[in-house]
Amino acid sequence: MSVASIRRLAAGAAVIAAASGGAVYLSPSVASSDRGGGPILDSLKRTIGDPTASVPSRSAQESVLIGATASNPLDVLVIGGGATGSGVALDATTRGLRVGLVEREDFSSGTSSRSTKLIHGGVRYLEKAVFNLDYGQLKLVFHALEERKQLIDNAPHLCHALPCMTPCFDWFEVIYFWMGLKMYDLVAGRRLLHLSRYYSAQESGELFPTLAQKGKDRNLRGTVVYYDGQMNDSRLNVGLACTAALAGAAVLNHAEVVSLITDDATKRIVGARVRNNLTGKEFDSYAKVVVNAAGPFCDSIRKMVDEDKKPMICPSSGVHIVLPDYYSPEGMGLIVPKTKDGRVVFMLPWLGRTVAGTTDSNTSITALPEPHEDEIQFILDAISDYLNIKVRRTDVLSAWSGIRPLAMDPTAKSTESISRDHVVFEETPGLVTITGGKWTTYRSMAEDAVDAAIKSGKLTPSNQCVTQKLQLLGSHGWEPSSFTALAQQYVRMKKTYGGKVVPGAMDTAAAKHLSHAYGSMAERVATIAQEEGLGKRLAHGHPFLEAEVAYCARHEYCESAVDFIARRCRIAFLDTDAAARALQRVVEILASEHKWDKSRQKQELQQAKEFLQTFKSSKNAQFNDGKHN
Repeated sequence: MSVASIRRLAAGAAVIAAASGGAVYLSPSVASSDRGGGPILDSLKRTIGDPTASVPSRSAQESVLIGATASNPLDVLVIGGGATGSGVALDATTRGLRVGLVEREDFSSGTSSRSTKLIHGGVRYLEKAVFNLDYGQLKLVFHALEERKQLIDNAPHLCHALPCMTPCFDWFEVIYFWMGLKMYDLVAGRRLLHLSRYYSAQESGELFPTLAQKGKDRNLRGTVVYYDGQMNDSRLNVGLACTAALAGAAVLNHAEVVSLITDDATKRIVGARVRNNLTGKEFDSYAKVVVNAAGPFCDSIRKMVDEDKKPMICPSSGVHIVLPDYYSPEGMGLIVPKTKDGRVVFMLPWLGRTVAGTTDSNTSITALPEPHEDEIQFILDAISDYLNIKVRRTDVLSAWSGIRPLAMDPTAKSTESISRDHVVFEETPGLVTITGGKWTTYRSMAEDAVDAAIKSGKLTPSNQCVTQKLQLLGSHGWEPSSFTALAQQYVRMKKTYGGKVVPGAMDTAAAKHLSHAYGSMAERVATIAQEEGLGKRLAHGHPFLEAEVAYCARHEYCESAVDFIARRCRIAFLDTDAAARALQRVVEILASEHKWDKSRQKQELQQAKEFLQTFKSSKNAQFNDGKHN
């Protein structure tokens, strides 16, 4: 860090302040009443916020898709049930359009469940805006800040503000990061989560006890703390899909598109051939517009039209590891913007454990990406430079890899067009593709895709986009203190090995978990725990209850053991070995709910065990003796 860098930062700040004037405090969004809000939004809120509401059955959803014929098509058929695809379905159905969504595996089974768990406010865009005097980058900051705020407001039980500490080992770093983050506070205006601030080395050690006070030939001078958002990504994604279903969309997981249907006369895409992967049954579903939101797999959908299509996805691997809770204090993360090799590394508290990452390297596209041992070792190396405790490979409770679908303009001649922003285009009539982008901006990505679909199909929505102010299922009436009602009013009735049912306390850990995972729907889960004797924990040391399996099977389209351990409950991501111990009971409860025979139960157990092998915990990974053992 140099004096020139700080001068450049100050000069850039002055230019940006002059260019933006007081506008930084103004929201670029349009009021909901101007975007189809008012009575329409109020009606949607009543439907989604109804505490007795239930999503339509899986068979009912499939019937709607089968009933979408050439003479009576859907308005929009979405391919892909990740954050973007589910967001598209919610946006389109709340505009009064007839919508269907099909997902080959499960909602959030791909990239959307394997994120950093952060809701970024665009702080890195601000650095580029300052140093390059780039107003386009500044607009990206405004956009990310607005979307972050809306995401937290629309799903407060699943999203929250998280303070992130950046260690500084010389005074230039202190000044540089402090000035940069104060500028970020200014730009954020009313969208600010909390003010950033500087802490001395002693204060930093009290806040983050495992933070090293000395680095290589340098001492900690202090830290600068700013706030970003954090989320439970797959539960947020499942919430999007279920909210879309309540609003009228026909959403179907475990339903794979095997081919697209083309009108022979117009050469327009008019639907898709779909296979129900649970039954093997195939059917045609017609739509005026098909939206390809298949994430890393969107090229495979494009190639159904033409095998010679130039790929537009440049896949990047992001590996994360989960460590015990003592690696980071509850309520404080650690982010190093630039390590010795130029990469970002972070260590964040998440659901009672510590998640650390991340890598960013080229990879191939696979359905179940696995982290390589050298990537895990890189993360351990990176965080050990900043901690005063021994960092051990044997402490890794889980490790996973996600594929970031970096978008590339298929018409470009070089890879310089690779973007972390999203791309929406229609290269084949009737097929709108959306890809790229990031979790934080899923809502605006979906809005852009629906706008493109409306234009493509000459659709007639009843209103404009209302998702800016639309709270998701479980958000209505939820408060941070809602868990206390669960603890006070419910007991966990547990079946013993002898068959007796005995009461147990709805302890704080279980109550908080249910409240944050299910929001205002948590009471329904607690009722199952109390009245159906499913109040036992699924694994020692974790708050997940047997009742959740039954609830998710009935109300969240949980169709397999992997659906539960990976996406409805996060135990596979938090502790692979605990997930393996919980499997037998998860399968038993799902078998009771879905009427599985012994053969299906055996198949589910085997598939789930194979799935967990892709999560490289210390016990299921092969690694050589090294410095982190």
